[in-house]
Amino acid sequence: MRPVIDQGRSIDWSATSGDYAAFRPGPPDALFDRLQALGIGLPGQRILDLGTGTGVMARAFARRGAVAAGIDIAAGQIEAARRLAESEALAIDFRVAPAEEPPFAERSFEAATANQCFLYFDCVRLLAALRRVLVPEGRLAISHFSWLPRLDPIARASEALILEFNPAWGGADFDGTIAPMPEGMPDDLVLEGFFWFDADVPFDRAGWLGRIRASRGVGATLSAEQVAAFDRAHAALLERIAPPSFTIKHRVDARILRFLA
Repeated sequence: MRPVIDQGRSIDWSATSGDYAAFRPGPPDALFDRLQALGIGLPGQRILDLGTGTGVMARAFARRGAVAAGIDIAAGQIEAARRLAESEALAIDFRVAPAEEPPFAERSFEAATANQCFLYFDCVRLLAALRRVLVPEGRLAISHFSWLPRLDPIARASEALILEFNPAWGGADFDGTIAPMPEGMPDDLVLEGFFWFDADVPFDRAGWLGRIRASRGVGATLSAEQVAAFDRAHAALLERIAPPSFTIKHRVDARILRFLA
């Protein structure tokens, strides 16, 4: 069973695919450098990106020579992913499908990744599916790219505004704590690598407005009218508290898990 997110409020990532493609460029290159050093995203490696969104991870792996595929339950996200990959002449197999039902043959991949999306999945069904589509002793990399509201005043103020418009949003006030092993993992999945680091990510006001619109608490949940009202309030807030250009402190983390044969 999929976990209940935001008190069960409906989430539609396709509704924000335009902003997602334009304003969520994804984690810094340092994440991919470190993943590659730990065996994820190597040239020629067959890799499946779960909950791929607009294909940020899959495209980064493909640029580095991996044979990438990506699946997402939101058709709008996959449409944007295909368009962005085509603009870079990247050959990536993007398909509309839930992470728990990857439409691929047995042992199609050597690794799978899940960036900023693992919390949405039915873990039991997902891991069973990965045992099927991964080679024996295949790897799963779970990563996140999260702003730090307790360390960054602009992020903290933006979160407070999101909660005014969407009190059910459960993504606020991340304290930066990262456990090496996700909870509830079975015995045949072992921790092979773990790291985290902080990055000051540059934005201007328009870019941060777009980034926040392309979030679960705003663009993927609120009506178009509510999003427009939020955006006006957010623009006024940034005029008061933020310079034209600024950075937002983020924490990047990854866990590399290996299935035992």
